Amino acid sequence: MPKTPPPMLPIPSLQYDLFSHFVTNNDSAISNTIEFWECIPKYFLTPAQIKKVTPEMGQPDPYKWSYQLEGKSYTIIIQPAMLEEDDGSFKAYFPGATEELVEEALKKILSNQHFGIHDPNLRETWVRFTLSMIYRELKAKGRSRNRIQIKRAINIMARCVLTLYQGKKEIWSGSILQDLVTVDREEYLEDTQAYHQARLPLFVSHAIDRIEARQFNYERLMKCDKQLSRWIYKRLIHRYIQADYCNHYHFMYSDLKNSGLLMQSEETSNRKKVHAALEELKQNGVLNFFEVTNVKSKSGKSVCDVKYTISPSGDFIAEQKAANKRRKDNLDKASKENYTIPSVNK
Repeated sequence: MPKTPPPMLPIPSLQYDLFSHFVTNNDSAISNTIEFWECIPKYFLTPAQIKKVTPEMGQPDPYKWSYQLEGKSYTIIIQPAMLEEDDGSFKAYFPGATEELVEEALKKILSNQHFGIHDPNLRETWVRFTLSMIYRELKAKGRSRNRIQIKRAINIMARCVLTLYQGKKEIWSGSILQDLVTVDREEYLEDTQAYHQARLPLFVSHAIDRIEARQFNYERLMKCDKQLSRWIYKRLIHRYIQADYCNHYHFMYSDLKNSGLLMQSEETSNRKKVHAALEELKQNGVLNFFEVTNVKSKSGKSVCDVKYTISPSGDFIAEQKAANKRRKDNLDKASKENYTIPSVNK
């Protein structure tokens, strides 16, 4: 299938202008998060889990995972990327933590109008980058990866295939980075200073068009060592909008299963993992405190679920208020420009 060529010139777009503007005194610390796209579990497989699903002789099959979102049932099938090794053999790679961090760096780069293009007519969004840009961005945020690791991550993101179903209906299929092309060199991802361009999934474009992207403290996210901490933090950003000292927020352990990150053999180990993630969020200035309440089964002999009640930090409250103001300002600007927000069926 031929690749879609990237736009050659910037395209005027009110929606992209709003996406690129933040309510903050420190632009470098702020980025955008897109709830529906972030909720698709895609970075949860560890090498140990991959080994379990790999046949004794051969490569792993695509991985299938089901989850719930807003009362709807979804299934994601992840087909790994097949990359050529130095010895000429091919190895399957699922997207993981490094790819998650590279995507965060690319979303940050996208918010810079020198490196992003949004086509409101085709509803396509492109990001322009070099390996060195990603390297510097990750290093600045304490998540250093070398250029070889970044190059591999880009290849994995471009060559893995995600297929998303709502119920039994397929609603989307594609890679995390689509139509990856080099711009300035013939050598494919060889020159770390060469510019490359990739089209982002339609969920990103739809969020820009619908003014749904929410600003958040990306610097604080990147301080989190644990993937589960980052997943919970993103969830709080989208769900705990009216964060306040007098307005505590709670969620259930069973809800966190949707992340795909709680796959220890024993539930007690999974619950310890959640506790450690919440402790990290507290240490990194997201939470003031949290409480854990076990929910017993009808017999009262076992724990069937866990309720987590959290109190936000002052920083998190301020950041959520800034995100709310940004959204209000953006909607007001869109209204003044007579921009009609398109409807999207998910």
